Amino acid sequence: MKKPNLLKETKQILIRFSEVDSMNIVWHGSYVQYFEDAREAFGRKYGLTYQNYFDNGFYAPLVDMQFEFKNPLQYGDTARIEIEYIPVKAAKVIFKYQIFREKDNALAATGSTTQVFLDSDYKLVLYSPDFYTEWKKRHHVI
Repeated sequence: MKKPNLLKETKQILIRFSEVDSMNIVWHGSYVQYFEDAREAFGRKYGLTYQNYFDNGFYAPLVDMQFEFKNPLQYGDTARIEIEYIPVKAAKVIFKYQIFREKDNALAATGSTTQVFLDSDYKLVLYSPDFYTEWKKRHHVI
């Protein structure tokens, strides 16, 4: 059996003042936005954007997010977010993330997200929508 393609993208960010707390390190809630930024960059690269979901009559809300802090990011740091698509047979979209502090390449955080599909009436869809199955075939991840 052929191994599925590894789909990855990288997004560079500059840590803004509004993203740090009183200790001058990135506030934990900012990592949610960093993961979102990476998902959007991935979507633009591979054609799996939120607009694709909408255009096909679906939503893809997050139902799980894991985050593990490793090293601090501070105001003015540049960070690199690496996102990797995790292929599964289920009707889910799963990503893993690594965030690196660019000045020393220190691993700042790791995490993962899981999204499911809802139809236009906001009901859970237990099958992979056709557009998503076709996307997986086109990118050789199934």
